[in-house]
Amino acid sequence: MQQTPNFDASFLADLAAIRRDIHAHPEVAFNETRTADIVAAELARYGVEVHRGLAKTGVVGVIRSGSSNRMIGLRADMDALPLKEMNEFPHRSKHEGCMHACGHDGHTTMLLGAARYLAANRNFDGTVVCIFQPAEESEGGAAVMIEDGLFEQFPVDAVYGLHNWPGIPVGEMAVMPGPVMAGTCAFEITVRGHGCHAAMPHQGIDTIVAASQLVQALQTVVSRNLHPCDAAVVSVTQFHSGSAWNIIPEEAVLRGTIRTFKPEVQEMVERAVERLCSGVASANGAQIGVVFDHRYPPTVNSAAETGICRSVAATLLGDDKVRHDELPSMGAEDFAYMLREKPGCYVWLGNGPGTGGCTLHNPHYDFNDEIIGLGVRYWVSLVQETLPT
Repeated sequence: MQQTPNFDASFLADLAAIRRDIHAHPEVAFNETRTADIVAAELARYGVEVHRGLAKTGVVGVIRSGSSNRMIGLRADMDALPLKEMNEFPHRSKHEGCMHACGHDGHTTMLLGAARYLAANRNFDGTVVCIFQPAEESEGGAAVMIEDGLFEQFPVDAVYGLHNWPGIPVGEMAVMPGPVMAGTCAFEITVRGHGCHAAMPHQGIDTIVAASQLVQALQTVVSRNLHPCDAAVVSVTQFHSGSAWNIIPEEAVLRGTIRTFKPEVQEMVERAVERLCSGVASANGAQIGVVFDHRYPPTVNSAAETGICRSVAATLLGDDKVRHDELPSMGAEDFAYMLREKPGCYVWLGNGPGTGGCTLHNPHYDFNDEIIGLGVRYWVSLVQETLPT
Protein backbone atom coordinates (compact mmCIF):
# COMPACT_ATOMS: atom_id res chain seq x y z
CA MET A 1 0.00 0.00 0.00
CA GLN A 2 1.28 3.48 -0.85
CA GLN A 3 2.63 5.56 2.02
CA THR A 4 2.79 9.15 0.83
CA PRO A 5 6.35 10.30 1.58
CA ASN A 6 6.90 13.48 3.53
CA PHE A 7 9.93 15.72 3.11
CA ASP A 8 11.19 18.49 5.33
CA ALA A 9 12.05 21.94 4.00
CA SER A 10 15.80 21.24 3.92
CA PHE A 11 15.27 18.16 1.70
CA LEU A 12 13.40 20.19 -0.92
CA ALA A 13 15.80 23.14 -0.58
CA ASP A 14 18.74 20.83 -1.29
CA LEU A 15 17.02 19.54 -4.43
CA ALA A 16 16.11 23.03 -5.64
CA ALA A 17 19.76 24.06 -5.25
CA ILE A 18 20.88 21.05 -7.32
CA ARG A 19 18.30 21.84 -9.99
CA ARG A 20 19.38 25.46 -10.30
CA ASP A 21 23.05 24.51 -10.39
CA ILE A 22 22.38 22.08 -13.26
CA HIS A 23 20.30 24.75 -15.01
CA ALA A 24 23.17 27.21 -14.76
CA HIS A 25 25.60 24.70 -16.32
CA PRO A 26 23.72 23.11 -19.26
CA GLU A 27 25.37 20.48 -21.43
CA VAL A 28 24.18 19.09 -24.75
CA ALA A 29 24.01 15.53 -26.07
CA PHE A 30 26.73 13.12 -24.94
CA ASN A 31 28.64 16.00 -23.32
CA GLU A 32 26.80 15.95 -19.99
CA THR A 33 30.07 15.31 -18.13
CA ARG A 34 29.57 17.78 -15.28
CA THR A 35 25.92 16.81 -14.88
CA ALA A 36 26.79 13.11 -14.82
CA ASP A 37 29.48 13.77 -12.22
CA ILE A 38 26.94 15.55 -10.01
CA VAL A 39 24.44 12.71 -10.41
CA ALA A 40 27.01 10.03 -9.63
CA ALA A 41 28.35 11.92 -6.62
CA GLU A 42 24.87 12.52 -5.20
CA LEU A 43 23.88 8.86 -5.68
CA ALA A 44 27.05 7.71 -3.95
CA ARG A 45 26.40 10.13 -1.11
CA TYR A 46 22.94 8.57 -0.66
CA GLY A 47 24.46 5.09 -0.49
CA VAL A 48 23.22 4.07 -3.95
CA GLU A 49 25.14 1.61 -6.14
CA VAL A 50 26.47 3.63 -9.11
CA HIS A 51 27.20 2.45 -12.67
CA ARG A 52 28.66 4.66 -15.39
CA GLY A 53 29.70 4.43 -19.03
CA LEU A 54 26.52 3.52 -20.91
CA ALA A 55 26.02 5.94 -23.82
CA LYS A 56 29.24 7.72 -22.78
CA THR A 57 27.76 9.97 -20.06
CA GLY A 58 24.87 7.84 -18.82
CA VAL A 59 24.56 7.09 -15.10
CA VAL A 60 22.57 4.27 -13.50
CA GLY A 61 21.79 4.03 -9.79
CA VAL A 62 20.63 0.72 -8.31
CA ILE A 63 18.71 0.49 -5.02
CA ARG A 64 17.88 -2.94 -3.61
CA SER A 65 15.56 -3.86 -0.77
CA GLY A 66 14.08 -7.15 0.45
CA SER A 67 14.30 -10.45 -1.37
CA SER A 68 12.06 -10.07 -4.41
CA ASN A 69 13.45 -10.50 -7.94
CA ARG A 70 11.13 -7.81 -9.26
CA MET A 71 12.91 -4.88 -10.89
CA ILE A 72 11.62 -1.61 -12.35
CA GLY A 73 13.35 1.25 -14.14
CA LEU A 74 12.79 4.98 -13.58
CA ARG A 75 14.25 7.23 -16.24
CA ALA A 76 15.26 10.91 -16.31
CA ASP A 77 16.98 12.80 -19.14
CA MET A 78 19.98 15.06 -18.46
CA ASP A 79 20.79 17.01 -21.64
CA ALA A 80 20.11 20.63 -22.55
CA LEU A 81 19.35 22.38 -25.84
CA PRO A 82 21.58 24.48 -28.14
CA LEU A 83 19.53 27.61 -27.44
CA LYS A 84 20.50 31.05 -26.10
CA GLU A 85 18.76 31.70 -22.78
CA MET A 86 16.83 34.98 -22.47
CA ASN A 87 16.11 34.81 -18.73
CA GLU A 88 17.85 37.14 -16.27
CA PHE A 89 17.49 35.29 -12.95
CA PRO A 90 20.67 34.33 -11.02
CA HIS A 91 20.67 30.69 -12.14
CA ARG A 92 20.46 31.51 -15.86
CA SER A 93 22.78 29.59 -18.16
CA LYS A 94 26.48 30.34 -17.84
CA HIS A 95 27.13 28.63 -21.18
CA GLU A 96 26.36 30.94 -24.08
CA GLY A 97 24.09 29.38 -26.68
CA CYS A 98 23.03 26.48 -24.46
CA MET A 99 20.19 26.21 -21.94
CA HIS A 100 17.84 23.85 -20.16
CA ALA A 101 14.73 24.83 -22.09
CA CYS A 102 12.87 21.54 -21.65
CA GLY A 103 13.17 20.86 -17.92
CA HIS A 104 15.65 18.01 -17.99
CA ASP A 105 17.40 19.74 -15.08
CA GLY A 106 14.18 19.24 -13.12
CA HIS A 107 13.68 15.66 -14.28
CA THR A 108 17.21 14.76 -13.15
CA THR A 109 16.68 16.46 -9.80
CA MET A 110 13.34 14.75 -9.09
CA LEU A 111 14.81 11.32 -9.76
CA LEU A 112 17.78 12.16 -7.53
CA GLY A 113 15.31 13.11 -4.81
CA ALA A 114 13.48 9.81 -5.21
CA ALA A 115 16.77 7.91 -5.06
CA ARG A 116 17.73 9.76 -1.89
CA TYR A 117 14.42 8.95 -0.20
CA LEU A 118 14.33 5.32 -1.33
CA ALA A 119 17.92 4.69 -0.28
CA ALA A 120 17.20 6.09 3.18
CA ASN A 121 13.90 4.28 3.72
CA ARG A 122 13.92 1.17 1.46
CA ASN A 123 10.22 0.57 2.11
CA PHE A 124 9.80 -1.64 -0.96
CA ASP A 125 10.65 -5.21 -1.96
CA GLY A 126 12.72 -5.53 -5.11
CA THR A 127 15.18 -3.46 -7.15
CA VAL A 128 14.83 0.09 -8.41
CA VAL A 129 17.03 1.09 -11.35
CA CYS A 130 17.37 4.88 -11.67
CA ILE A 131 18.37 5.63 -15.28
CA PHE A 132 19.94 9.04 -15.93
CA GLN A 133 20.01 9.24 -19.70
CA PRO A 134 22.02 11.55 -21.95
CA ALA A 135 21.09 12.96 -25.34
CA GLU A 136 17.30 12.88 -25.41
CA GLU A 137 17.11 15.94 -27.67
CA SER A 138 17.46 14.64 -31.24
CA GLU A 139 20.40 12.30 -30.64
CA GLY A 140 18.60 9.18 -29.36
CA GLY A 141 20.50 8.63 -26.14
CA ALA A 142 17.94 6.05 -25.02
CA ALA A 143 18.66 3.92 -28.07
CA VAL A 144 22.40 4.18 -27.44
CA MET A 145 22.01 3.11 -23.80
CA ILE A 146 19.99 0.11 -24.97
CA GLU A 147 22.58 -0.76 -27.64
CA ASP A 148 25.27 -0.54 -24.95
CA GLY A 149 23.44 -3.18 -22.90
CA LEU A 150 21.17 -1.25 -20.53
CA PHE A 151 18.48 -3.90 -20.30
CA GLU A 152 20.92 -6.82 -20.41
CA GLN A 153 22.77 -5.37 -17.43
CA PHE A 154 19.58 -4.22 -15.70
CA PRO A 155 16.72 -6.53 -16.86
CA VAL A 156 13.82 -4.46 -15.56
CA ASP A 157 10.26 -5.79 -15.73
CA ALA A 158 8.91 -2.36 -16.69
CA VAL A 159 10.25 1.14 -17.25
CA TYR A 160 8.66 4.49 -16.41
CA GLY A 161 9.25 8.06 -17.56
CA LEU A 162 8.03 11.53 -16.59
CA HIS A 163 8.07 14.94 -18.26
CA ASN A 164 7.02 18.32 -16.94
CA TRP A 165 4.24 19.84 -19.01
CA PRO A 166 3.58 23.59 -19.26
CA GLY A 167 -0.12 24.25 -19.73
CA ILE A 168 -1.17 21.66 -17.16
CA PRO A 169 -1.66 23.27 -13.71
CA VAL A 170 0.62 22.46 -10.80
CA GLY A 171 -0.91 19.57 -8.87
CA GLU A 172 -2.28 17.81 -11.95
CA MET A 173 -0.96 15.03 -14.16
CA ALA A 174 -1.87 13.49 -17.52
CA VAL A 175 -1.71 9.70 -17.70
CA MET A 176 -2.96 8.15 -20.96
CA PRO A 177 -2.70 4.65 -22.44
CA GLY A 178 -1.52 4.06 -26.00
CA PRO A 179 0.30 6.69 -28.11
CA VAL A 180 1.29 9.74 -26.07
CA MET A 181 4.06 11.23 -28.25
CA ALA A 182 4.49 10.99 -32.00
CA GLY A 183 7.16 9.27 -34.03
CA THR A 184 9.27 11.59 -36.13
CA CYS A 185 10.74 11.26 -39.60
CA ALA A 186 12.73 13.88 -41.49
CA PHE A 187 12.56 14.10 -45.27
CA GLU A 188 14.67 15.72 -47.97
CA ILE A 189 13.33 16.27 -51.47
CA THR A 190 15.72 17.21 -54.26
CA VAL A 191 14.25 18.84 -57.38
CA ARG A 192 16.55 18.89 -60.42
CA GLY A 193 15.72 20.83 -63.56
CA HIS A 194 17.70 22.76 -66.14
CA GLY A 195 19.19 26.10 -65.19
CA CYS A 196 18.88 29.08 -67.49
CA HIS A 197 18.74 32.86 -67.67
CA ALA A 198 15.78 34.22 -65.74
CA ALA A 199 14.86 36.33 -68.77
CA MET A 200 14.62 33.20 -70.93
CA PRO A 201 12.69 30.65 -68.84
CA HIS A 202 11.62 28.72 -71.93
CA GLN A 203 15.20 27.49 -72.26
CA GLY A 204 15.18 25.69 -68.94
CA ILE A 205 13.15 23.59 -66.52
CA ASP A 206 12.22 25.77 -63.57
CA THR A 207 13.04 24.08 -60.25
CA ILE A 208 11.55 26.95 -58.25
CA VAL A 209 8.15 26.50 -59.89
CA ALA A 210 8.24 22.70 -59.54
CA ALA A 211 9.35 22.84 -55.89
CA SER A 212 6.69 25.46 -55.09
CA GLN A 213 3.99 23.25 -56.59
CA LEU A 214 5.29 20.40 -54.49
CA VAL A 215 5.14 22.45 -51.26
CA GLN A 216 1.48 23.14 -51.96
CA ALA A 217 0.72 19.57 -53.00
CA LEU A 218 2.23 18.15 -49.82
CA GLN A 219 -0.49 19.89 -47.84
CA THR A 220 -2.97 17.34 -49.26
CA VAL A 221 -1.10 14.29 -47.97
CA VAL A 222 -2.89 14.24 -44.63
CA SER A 223 -6.20 15.80 -45.65
CA ARG A 224 -6.78 13.61 -48.71
CA ASN A 225 -4.98 10.33 -47.96
CA LEU A 226 -5.53 9.54 -44.29
CA HIS A 227 -8.68 8.39 -42.54
CA PRO A 228 -10.08 11.49 -40.79
CA CYS A 229 -9.70 9.78 -37.41
CA ASP A 230 -5.99 9.12 -37.92
CA ALA A 231 -3.42 11.80 -37.16
CA ALA A 232 -0.30 12.96 -38.94
CA VAL A 233 1.60 16.15 -39.68
CA VAL A 234 3.64 16.89 -42.82
CA SER A 235 5.53 20.19 -42.58
CA VAL A 236 8.00 21.67 -45.06
CA THR A 237 10.46 23.65 -42.97
CA GLN A 238 13.25 24.47 -45.46
CA PHE A 239 13.37 25.61 -49.10
CA HIS A 240 16.85 26.11 -50.51
CA SER A 241 17.52 27.16 -54.10
CA GLY A 242 19.36 29.71 -56.19
CA SER A 243 22.23 32.12 -55.64
CA ALA A 244 21.56 34.96 -58.09
CA TRP A 245 18.60 37.18 -58.95
CA ASN A 246 18.85 36.57 -62.70
CA ILE A 247 19.39 32.78 -62.83
CA ILE A 248 16.76 30.06 -62.68
CA PRO A 249 18.65 27.49 -60.58
CA GLU A 250 19.47 23.95 -61.58
CA GLU A 251 18.36 22.50 -58.24
CA ALA A 252 16.03 23.10 -55.30
CA VAL A 253 15.98 21.24 -51.99
CA LEU A 254 13.01 20.92 -49.66
CA ARG A 255 13.33 19.59 -46.11
CA GLY A 256 10.76 18.94 -43.45
CA THR A 257 9.25 16.60 -40.91
CA ILE A 258 6.56 13.93 -40.72
CA ARG A 259 4.89 13.10 -37.39
CA THR A 260 2.66 10.05 -36.88
CA PHE A 261 1.47 7.74 -34.10
CA LYS A 262 1.18 4.49 -36.08
CA PRO A 263 3.67 2.68 -38.35
CA GLU A 264 0.96 2.01 -40.93
CA VAL A 265 0.10 5.70 -41.08
CA GLN A 266 3.79 6.57 -41.49
CA GLU A 267 3.98 4.12 -44.41
CA MET A 268 0.88 5.62 -46.03
CA VAL A 269 2.26 9.16 -45.70
CA GLU A 270 5.59 8.20 -47.26
CA ARG A 271 3.95 6.51 -50.24
CA ALA A 272 1.74 9.59 -50.78
CA VAL A 273 4.78 11.89 -50.70
CA GLU A 274 6.53 9.68 -53.25
CA ARG A 275 3.50 9.76 -55.57
CA LEU A 276 3.34 13.55 -55.41
CA CYS A 277 7.05 13.84 -56.16
CA SER A 278 6.62 11.60 -59.20
CA GLY A 279 3.56 13.50 -60.44
CA VAL A 280 5.05 16.98 -60.05
CA ALA A 281 8.25 15.78 -61.72
CA SER A 282 6.30 14.44 -64.67
CA ALA A 283 4.19 17.58 -64.99
CA ASN A 284 7.25 19.85 -65.06
CA GLY A 285 9.75 17.67 -66.87
CA ALA A 286 11.97 17.68 -63.77
CA GLN A 287 13.66 14.96 -61.75
CA ILE A 288 12.54 14.71 -58.14
CA GLY A 289 13.85 12.32 -55.49
CA VAL A 290 12.92 11.97 -51.82
CA VAL A 291 14.86 10.47 -48.92
CA PHE A 292 13.25 9.64 -45.56
CA ASP A 293 15.25 9.69 -42.32
CA HIS A 294 13.38 7.74 -39.65
CA ARG A 295 14.19 9.08 -36.22
CA TYR A 296 12.25 8.53 -32.96
CA PRO A 297 9.41 5.98 -33.03
CA PRO A 298 6.06 6.80 -31.38
CA THR A 299 5.98 6.74 -27.57
CA VAL A 300 3.30 4.15 -26.74
CA ASN A 301 2.23 3.43 -23.16
CA SER A 302 1.22 -0.13 -22.26
CA ALA A 303 -2.26 -0.52 -20.75
CA ALA A 304 -1.41 -2.34 -17.52
CA GLU A 305 1.44 -0.03 -16.54
CA THR A 306 -0.65 3.03 -17.41
CA GLY A 307 -3.33 1.73 -15.06
CA ILE A 308 -0.76 1.47 -12.26
CA CYS A 309 0.50 5.02 -12.89
CA ARG A 310 -3.03 6.36 -13.01
CA SER A 311 -3.84 4.73 -9.67
CA VAL A 312 -0.66 6.13 -8.11
CA ALA A 313 -1.35 9.63 -9.43
CA ALA A 314 -4.99 9.53 -8.26
CA THR A 315 -3.96 8.49 -4.75
CA LEU A 316 -1.31 11.19 -4.68
CA LEU A 317 -3.26 14.08 -6.20
CA GLY A 318 -6.93 13.07 -6.26
CA ASP A 319 -8.73 11.41 -9.14
CA ASP A 320 -10.09 14.73 -10.41
CA LYS A 321 -6.50 15.97 -10.84
CA VAL A 322 -5.49 13.15 -13.17
CA ARG A 323 -6.24 13.76 -16.84
CA HIS A 324 -7.24 10.56 -18.61
CA ASP A 325 -8.04 11.89 -22.07
CA GLU A 326 -5.45 14.56 -22.80
CA LEU A 327 -4.65 14.70 -26.51
CA PRO A 328 -1.25 13.14 -27.34
CA SER A 329 1.53 15.43 -28.48
CA MET A 330 3.02 15.57 -31.98
CA GLY A 331 6.36 16.19 -30.29
CA ALA A 332 8.76 13.24 -30.17
CA GLU A 333 10.49 11.58 -27.21
CA ASP A 334 13.27 9.02 -27.25
CA PHE A 335 11.84 7.22 -24.21
CA ALA A 336 9.95 5.53 -27.05
CA TYR A 337 12.98 3.27 -27.58
CA MET A 338 12.73 2.00 -24.02
CA LEU A 339 9.00 1.38 -24.40
CA ARG A 340 9.71 -0.71 -27.51
CA GLU A 341 11.85 -2.99 -25.35
CA LYS A 342 9.86 -3.01 -22.10
CA PRO A 343 6.28 -2.31 -20.99
CA GLY A 344 5.89 0.98 -19.22
CA CYS A 345 4.29 4.40 -19.05
CA TYR A 346 5.33 7.98 -19.76
CA VAL A 347 3.36 10.66 -17.88
CA TRP A 348 3.11 14.45 -17.90
CA LEU A 349 3.43 16.41 -14.65
CA GLY A 350 1.86 19.87 -14.64
CA ASN A 351 4.47 22.65 -14.67
CA GLY A 352 2.01 25.56 -14.55
CA PRO A 353 0.33 27.80 -17.13
CA GLY A 354 3.27 28.35 -19.46
CA THR A 355 2.81 32.12 -19.51
CA GLY A 356 5.58 34.59 -20.27
CA GLY A 357 7.36 32.18 -22.56
CA CYS A 358 7.57 29.38 -19.98
CA THR A 359 6.87 26.76 -22.63
CA LEU A 360 9.08 23.92 -23.78
CA HIS A 361 12.01 24.83 -26.07
CA ASN A 362 11.44 28.55 -25.45
CA PRO A 363 14.37 30.84 -24.47
CA HIS A 364 12.34 32.13 -21.49
CA TYR A 365 11.52 28.68 -20.10
CA ASP A 366 12.41 27.64 -16.56
CA PHE A 367 11.46 24.51 -14.66
CA ASN A 368 9.03 25.18 -11.81
CA ASP A 369 10.73 24.25 -8.53
CA GLU A 370 7.30 24.00 -6.86
CA ILE A 371 6.74 20.63 -8.54
CA ILE A 372 10.00 18.98 -7.43
CA GLY A 373 8.32 17.53 -4.34
CA LEU A 374 5.37 16.27 -6.40
CA GLY A 375 7.69 14.51 -8.82
CA VAL A 376 9.64 12.85 -6.02
CA ARG A 377 6.42 11.73 -4.32
CA TYR A 378 5.16 10.27 -7.59
CA TRP A 379 8.34 8.26 -8.15
CA VAL A 380 8.42 6.97 -4.57
CA SER A 381 4.72 6.10 -4.58
CA LEU A 382 5.14 4.30 -7.92
CA VAL A 383 7.96 2.19 -6.45
CA GLN A 384 5.87 1.34 -3.40
CA GLU A 385 2.94 0.35 -5.64
CA THR A 386 4.91 -1.79 -8.08
CA LEU A 387 7.32 -3.32 -5.52
CA PRO A 388 5.12 -3.76 -2.43
CA THR A 389 6.53 -5.24 0.75
